[in-house]
Amino acid sequence: MFQHFAHLFQIPELRKRILITIGLLMVYRVGWNIPLPGIDPAAIKKLMAAGGGDNTLLDFLNIISGGGLQNAAVFSLGIMPYISASIIFSLLVKVIPALEKVSKEGSAGQRKIGQWTRYATVPICIVQAIFIVQPYTKPIDALSGAYLTFAQPPSTMWAFWAVIALTTGSVLLMWIGEQITEHGVGNGISILIMAGIIARLPQSVFSANLGTARAVLLMALFVLVTLGVVFMTKGQRKIPVQYAKLTRGRRVYGGQRHYMPIRVNMAGVMPVIFASALLAFPPILFKALGLEGLAEAMRYGKYLWSMAYIGLTFFFSFFWVALMFNPVEMSKNMKESGSFIPGIRPGRPTAEYLEKIMNRITLAGAFFLALVAVLPVVIADTMELPLGLTVYLGGTTILIVVSVALDLVDKLNSFLVMRNYEGFMGGSSSKGRKGR
Repeated sequence: MFQHFAHLFQIPELRKRILITIGLLMVYRVGWNIPLPGIDPAAIKKLMAAGGGDNTLLDFLNIISGGGLQNAAVFSLGIMPYISASIIFSLLVKVIPALEKVSKEGSAGQRKIGQWTRYATVPICIVQAIFIVQPYTKPIDALSGAYLTFAQPPSTMWAFWAVIALTTGSVLLMWIGEQITEHGVGNGISILIMAGIIARLPQSVFSANLGTARAVLLMALFVLVTLGVVFMTKGQRKIPVQYAKLTRGRRVYGGQRHYMPIRVNMAGVMPVIFASALLAFPPILFKALGLEGLAEAMRYGKYLWSMAYIGLTFFFSFFWVALMFNPVEMSKNMKESGSFIPGIRPGRPTAEYLEKIMNRITLAGAFFLALVAVLPVVIADTMELPLGLTVYLGGTTILIVVSVALDLVDKLNSFLVMRNYEGFMGGSSSKGRKGR
């Protein structure tokens, strides 16, 4: 393995891309440590330690941003506004014919969609920044009159510039992610999210005060869960596809047999993200309506919350796959290209067959996502551990980290194989020539 890592730096182009990626990640971490102008970081840490992370959505965003939300940093918004805009446009492309037509125009259409996504990120940043800045303009305690800012009380102009700073930080992160994608290694946005999650892991482990036995058990569970996530993420159902034979004179063309790979977890991490975001609002709504019992039952980790989480995960799994997978269009493309599934007639029977297989695979993927989603709560209750630590054993965090890591390894392997090196998994390729 060390030899394979050494090969990464023997290819000039890959070495340059790795160094650019590391440099931009360092910029990301520096921005995470720069607080907003006028903010008192010591007061915020004291308040967070006393309050104890009661808001699921804020805790989730804090992990994704690498702790920037807790520190009131310039990068507190993280990359989530851009991801929200990307998800919105991914859904709109499927439901609005005009946008779907633009997306099918090739690279030019994709550039237009990307540009509109960047424009939509700015208003989302402003709205989210207003919600983040609002608590800092109010006193911590009505009796003491203390604020989280050095100014007592903070002015409206301070709030305005704080919103501008947060929006600028998020847009800068969007630009950094695109630079990593273009000049670095892997998908820049995904790498930034993974970096934010990993950055919070050491602090969560050291603050938990684990014993030796529980630490070993927790490490073993982490390895098992990671192996399970890798297995399901890479899992595929291969559907055989036969190409029709064409006779031209004495020669026969076509007739080859290939496979159509369909991922078991085609929806990826999206169902868990949607479910987490939606379940953050019912406790706030019930509390505002005076329904304290329902608000308490819908808090993170409670029984009713877990049941709703599982149900929403199943719903969004099928919903996302239905948007992204069109068996009718796929069967039409197969018919036009002269291919068919052995034993299945082309046209409508092929579409029904693909839909039946997709429903079964999606059901298995939804079971997997639901299990991973509630795993942190089960482990926290069983081992009496803080949820801030067990969240790394399941839910959105483990899915994001594993998916991004696998994608990054695939990208590095592709560079090594192109330069006649073996990949990390020991694939067969020539060892003779060095990098050009």
